[in-house]
Amino acid sequence: MSGRQTIEADWAWTGERFESGVQVVVAETGRIHALDRGAAPTRRHERAALVPGFVNAHSHAFQRGLRGRGERFPAGSGDFWSWREAMYELVGALDEQELFRLSAQAFGEMLDAGITSVGEFHYLHHAGDAADYGFDQVVLEAAAAAGIRIVLLNAYYATGGIGQALAGAQRRFRSAGIEAYWTQMERLESILDLRTQSLGAVAHSIRAASVEDVAALHAEAQRRGLPFHMHVEEQRREIEECQAAYGGRPMQILNETLEIGGNLTAVHCTHSAAEDLTRFLHAGGGVCVCPLTEANLGDGLPSLSPVSLVADRLSLGTDSNARISMLEELRWLEYG
Repeated sequence: MSGRQTIEADWAWTGERFESGVQVVVAETGRIHALDRGAAPTRRHERAALVPGFVNAHSHAFQRGLRGRGERFPAGSGDFWSWREAMYELVGALDEQELFRLSAQAFGEMLDAGITSVGEFHYLHHAGDAADYGFDQVVLEAAAAAGIRIVLLNAYYATGGIGQALAGAQRRFRSAGIEAYWTQMERLESILDLRTQSLGAVAHSIRAASVEDVAALHAEAQRRGLPFHMHVEEQRREIEECQAAYGGRPMQILNETLEIGGNLTAVHCTHSAAEDLTRFLHAGGGVCVCPLTEANLGDGLPSLSPVSLVADRLSLGTDSNARISMLEELRWLEYG
């Protein structure tokens, strides 16, 4: 956005209700600066209402390239794990130009849907098997080209399953260790456009990072004042493998190992036990749910009764970007 603007429409959301005769003052950064009455608008929208931009808390922009691949009929039954194999095929085919195109397309569609800020959960780091981190900057450049505000949630990804080596397309996700991860975070910090870009830390999942690494990453993220996100209990198999390896459920282990607080967001929690989720939320953690992706994969939704007690800890994400609409995310959440 160029220059400060005063925008008016027939109606504006003021935080509690829609009101007429209200002007929204938007700063050069694109952030809402103030609400006014009686000011001369620089832009006027007829037959429209103004609302704040949506925040998309969880996205994998490159997965826009998977749209339509799993919706062909008849194609037999599928699940998250068969979808993951299709995702790996896409990963193996991407170069910097195609990643930029898909990411910019996804970000542009988000803006068209009223999303002005995205948390891009980014784990596709390398343009090839070598650890060049070439794709990290590409995503930032795509966001800048589209004009969306981005928090690059940069993911640590070290194992292909609990105790397993990375294989095949997973090598493009590889983090070479905790120290190398933070070195790359510092490099990214040096190239951010601080007006619209920031960083967050991520452990991809308990499948991709050991408990020890998760704890170390989270502690350092807290020290640096960064948000910390992690996929948690998206699949029952993840829970079973975690119980076999560590003697507890992933959410259970997070509750017992980490200092839970407002910087920590657990994504999905589809199969989380109510008691684990309640403890996590009451300690200050947040949960991000992605209803359209869960529906697309047939995964289901988490038990939201604990979340209803602390609704301000709930966020939504478009995840695989099979469809980009926060209104539809809300609708499916309500239906669920």
